[in-house]
Parts: sequence; structure tokens; C-alpha cells
Amino acid sequence: MPYTVPAGTRIGHIHLKVTDLEQSLQFYRDLLGFEVQQMFGESAAFISAGGYHHHIGLNTWHSKNAAPAPLKAAGLYHTAILYPTRKDLAIVLKRLIDAKYPLTGASDHGVSEAIYLDDPDKNGVELYWDKPKEQWPFDKEGNLQMVTELLDIDGLLQLAV
Repeated sequence: MPYTVPAGTRIGHIHLKVTDLEQSLQFYRDLLGFEVQQMFGESAAFISAGGYHHHIGLNTWHSKNAAPAPLKAAGLYHTAILYPTRKDLAIVLKRLIDAKYPLTGASDHGVSEAIYLDDPDKNGVELYWDKPKEQWPFDKEGNLQMVTELLDIDGLLQLAV
């Protein structure tokens, strides 16, 4: 009989190899707002939202001062960070714009609204908010029909006041 992972299962954390721990902390802590939960000397940090033990681990154990991972190779495509409300996504978007941090994209996927960017090591990062399930696009047979459309950035930013 096939096994199905339980519905309550979640991705607990990610752990990224980075080239410069302080530079990564400036991005994840100072710009995105994650809180440092624990440091391991100058080689690793565990950061989170809301006091969880860690949502993101950052380390230089095998990557200090190394080149970014190649774009055209197997590996992590992006880390997706889910914000609890649309307003929270708007606030972080405004922080990025105010800091003149480069974005790589912004999309409305029907089920979510997403902002795309790269961290200092060129790891892809998606910042997003899930729309309520009753707003998700389903076809007549009940199949989910995700899309990639332009995000209304101006409309989103109106919430960042």
C-alpha cells in the first residue's frame, strides 16, 4: 500500500552553506528581520521568527570565502519564507525597496503572492503570503490551477503604511 506523508508534516528548517556569516546575517537578520537564537563562534548561526529554535541555519563550515554554487547545477532552487499576512509581506517588500535591495521577480500565483530575490550567496529566496484557500483557482473538476501572473506591487505596498 502506498504511503502518504501525514497532512500535519511541515518543513522544519533549512540550513545553508554561506561564504561570509556576517554578510548573511546582515541579510537575514538585519534586512529580513530574523532573530539570532544561537551562534557557534564565527562559523554558524541559527536564526528564527518568533523564538523558535531555528528556521534557518547558516554556516561556513565547508564554504567560507568560496564561490556561489553554480546556477546550472543540481541543488537548492530557492527557500520560500511564508509570511502570516499580506500586510507582513507588504512591510518586508517596503523594507527591501527602501534598502534598494535588488529583486529578481514578483508574481501572483493564484494561491499566493510572492517576491523573489537572491541572498548574498546567490541562494534564491521567495518571500510569500498564501491567499485564503477559498480564493485559490480551481477548475470545474476541482483541480488546482496555479498561475504565474504579474503581482500588483503598488496595491501590495498600500498595506505597508
